[in-house]
Amino acid sequence: MSSLRNASLLALTASIAVGAAVQAKADELNLYSSRHYDTDERLYSDFEEMTGITINRIEGKADELIARMKAEGDNSPADVLLTVDTSRLERAKNEGVLQSVDSDTLEARIPGYLQDADNQWFGFSQRARIIFYDKTDVPNPPTSYIELADPAYEGMVCHRSSTNVYSLTLLSSVIENHGEEAAKEWAAGVVDNFAREPQGGDTDQLRGLVSGECDVSVGNTYYFARALRTDVSGLPADAMENIGWVFPAQDAEGAHMNLSGGGVAAHAPNRDNAVKFLEYLASDQAQKYFSAGNDEYPAVPGVGLSDSVAQLGIFKPDDVDLSKVAKNVPTAQKIFNEVGWK
Repeated sequence: MSSLRNASLLALTASIAVGAAVQAKADELNLYSSRHYDTDERLYSDFEEMTGITINRIEGKADELIARMKAEGDNSPADVLLTVDTSRLERAKNEGVLQSVDSDTLEARIPGYLQDADNQWFGFSQRARIIFYDKTDVPNPPTSYIELADPAYEGMVCHRSSTNVYSLTLLSSVIENHGEEAAKEWAAGVVDNFAREPQGGDTDQLRGLVSGECDVSVGNTYYFARALRTDVSGLPADAMENIGWVFPAQDAEGAHMNLSGGGVAAHAPNRDNAVKFLEYLASDQAQKYFSAGNDEYPAVPGVGLSDSVAQLGIFKPDDVDLSKVAKNVPTAQKIFNEVGWK
């Protein structure tokens, strides 16, 4: 497998500007990926062994890759874009860098609410965004996202910033499920309950619980599942025992799900190979590895979970149409700005 890692946007775009139109190659696939997990190597090597198709991989941040694809235009070598979060998948669609895919395999295996209405992107793995809390200090933790705004939790909540895609998509789902006015009231209530200004990543929210800086936080399940099975700096095993978790809204819409997914590039020179790769990601083999390799939930129903994920328990996921949720992102950012969520 050949791989260009973390190349700069300017250098990559310049290389295309002086080149001719990209030619299709029957035994190659050009993958643009913002997934940064070493465990994905198994996904790529298995596909290569099964098909004889070599994956040429370029990795970078999602926004840079999307901008690069747009700048490259018709001459883009990209065949597939893989990225994390529904908002980024929708952004790629809106920028015109993806195309519709007609695949009986994808339609049969990926639930409708985990794919774009126009078949331009598909979800291949999921992460539940749930509530974590300090069991020693919080006898009655919030049982829903809405309860995070309850005055009972004033000065207790840690969260990521308003510009983070996970924060934006969560608020976008609250808008879809409860309406814009209720979502704004909720966001303002959560701000009132902050223990500190929003900062850091999901693991930092767990560290905030361990340090005692906050008592309640929100994060994706795969960060926590990973910490349960491996050593994570700042999260010693004895401290992990004091962290409890709640799958929110189990008597209502269910737990919000973040997607990792992808689509076929708008000008894919190796389109058939690109579709084969997406169909492979929907196979039982690949779906099991998303769970075993990166502690994620499969997108395909009925695929078994790894032990680290299964120990978190059975829950009801929110099956709201994520294509609709993604369209609420601009409204979510406006609400965050209005309520002072930094």
